[in-house]
Amino acid sequence: MSKVFKALVVNKTEDNFSLGFKDVSIDDLPKGDVLIEVQYTSVNYKDGLASIPKGKIVQSYPFIPGIDLAGIVVSSEDPRYKEGDEVIATSYEIGVSHFGGYGEYARIPGDWIVPLPKGLTLKEAMTYGTAGFTAALSVHRLEENGLTPEKGKVLVTGATGGVGSIAVAILHKRGYEVVASTGKENEHDYLHTLGANEVITRGEVVPEKIRPLDQQYWAGAVDPVGGNTLAALLSRMHYGGSVAVSGLTGGVDVATTVFPFILRGVNLLGIDSVYCPMKLRKVIWERMADDYKPESLEKITVESEFKELPQHLASILNGQVRGRVVVKL
Repeated sequence: MSKVFKALVVNKTEDNFSLGFKDVSIDDLPKGDVLIEVQYTSVNYKDGLASIPKGKIVQSYPFIPGIDLAGIVVSSEDPRYKEGDEVIATSYEIGVSHFGGYGEYARIPGDWIVPLPKGLTLKEAMTYGTAGFTAALSVHRLEENGLTPEKGKVLVTGATGGVGSIAVAILHKRGYEVVASTGKENEHDYLHTLGANEVITRGEVVPEKIRPLDQQYWAGAVDPVGGNTLAALLSRMHYGGSVAVSGLTGGVDVATTVFPFILRGVNLLGIDSVYCPMKLRKVIWERMADDYKPESLEKITVESEFKELPQHLASILNGQVRGRVVVKL
């Protein structure tokens, strides 16, 4: 008889949608090389969308969401992994078309798994999760394109979110002068605690009228917002500066011109954490356990029980989550 475990399941029919905890059999899990006992998962905006009927994330029902998970290998048909190994699985099709981390067990293809690096606990891995990986990949790509602390200030937009909070902390660890942008006046102390040298409002980033070229303010930027914010950033970067863009909470349309690129040599760096090649993915996770790992990681984290997961999913959709919510299973 197959083991039964608890999972958060979404289901949708023509006239009904449900989200709730159910008993699921391991036999119900999709095909995969590695069976993992999930120890921690996390809450991402994409997970919030998966929890509502019009989120356009889940591809078939019933479904177990959760794009991030960290746990211990129970059994493996992949020679790279053995029983007892501590592993991380994020991105790819997890939590979208392949059952994700919101269950006590998950079966994942070996090609989607990263061994837990030395220097990280499973909980810390989920404090990072996809958001932290995106932040770290953003900093990595900025530095690949020549960003150094000597070049000038680095802006982080949407700074109280998961990507933004961890980007602020990593940049501070790397010795940068960090400017954090937020629309939340009551979170300035939080951002200073993470290492922000300066906290500014959204209005100070995006003027009423965005010029094709404006004054040069920042040497680099981590932008999980997009939209008009990105358009304003491009016009305000230093000569040769770079913007790493990874999100669209500010919209998908970017009203800009070619001038920042051809007159100031500005670089627009697209950050994709979903299909990032495994070779680079492992490099980034190793750096997250080492030279990128901030001392303030615990300050970014709210730990939650599994039973509280639905309320956190609702909160992240309403913009009420600061930093990262880590769920202990």
